[in-house]
Amino acid sequence: MAEQVLNQFRSDKTLREDCIAIYEAMGMDLNTAFRMFMERTRMVRGLPFPAVLPETRLTRAEAQHAIDDMRAEAADLPEMSLDEINAEINAARAERKTGK
Repeated sequence: MAEQVLNQFRSDKTLREDCIAIYEAMGMDLNTAFRMFMERTRMVRGLPFPAVLPETRLTRAEAQHAIDDMRAEAADLPEMSLDEINAEINAARAERKTGK
């Protein structure tokens, strides 16, 4: 076994607790998750996820305009009952399982 070293760093308490809950739901602890992160970093020789800035940034006015457009578009859609929504979800899941 390779020589072991201790890694320490500071983080926001809420962020740490949220991450611990996520990793526990996946059946691992925080230390295992960080070891996996470090192994993947070594494998790809960089960050193991894309880390890029978006090409464009929306202004507040542009974002509000986009939201208003989506609301106007959604206003023309027919209302659906909860049973109809669940039936549509179940049909999509069944279709995905059959590979269509």
